Parts: sequence; C-alpha cells; structure tokens
Amino acid sequence: MPTSTATDKIRQLNDGFRRSLIFGGTVLMTPGVQSLSDSGRQALFEAVRRFDSFTADNDPHGEHDFGAIEQAGVRFFWKIDYYDLQHRYASPDAADPSVTHRVLTIMRADEY
Repeated sequence: MPTSTATDKIRQLNDGFRRSLIFGGTVLMTPGVQSLSDSGRQALFEAVRRFDSFTADNDPHGEHDFGAIEQAGVRFFWKIDYYDLQHRYASPDAADPSVTHRVLTIMRADEY
C-alpha cells in the first residue's frame, strides 16, 4: 500500500486528470456510454468531472480512483487504472507521472 505522501500525490494526479479529462491520461468509454446522445455523454462527463462523493466504502485507499454516478435513471461507474508508459503492465509507481499513464474508463454499471 502506498505511503500517505504517495497516496496524496496519486489522489492529486487522479483528481487533476479526472477534472480535465485531457491532461495525464486516456479516457475510454464502453459501448453503453458511446451509444448515449452527444448531450447525454456531455452531461455524464461533466458529472465525472464534478464527482466528489468519496467515502471509505468507494475510496478505501484514498486515491480518488473510482466513482458511481446516476444519470437519467442509469447507474454509471468510472475507474482510473495505472499503466506503464508502454500501456502493457501496471505502473511501477502510480505517484510518479513520468512512469505512469492513467486510463479512465467510463461505463454503464450493467456493463461491468
């Protein structure tokens, strides 16, 4: 488990990436998200950006790497994973952006 300082850094990096959806990684959408209307996807992305309902249940490690959102009566999940720069293996240090590529996946809960 990462140290408190490493956890703080991971949380900062995750929040920065999630709020921008641009800087620090790649965003993936499952077919259920891709099938939403443009306005539906835009509203969902905005909900992911603004998400701040982190609890001990959904964020046990304090990294802000997962969330669940209700949008138009449908439950969605988002999850950030950490890969090496070649996108082949887990990152050797998720607190170090020079060796980590973040991947944020947004999905319908029923696609999990």
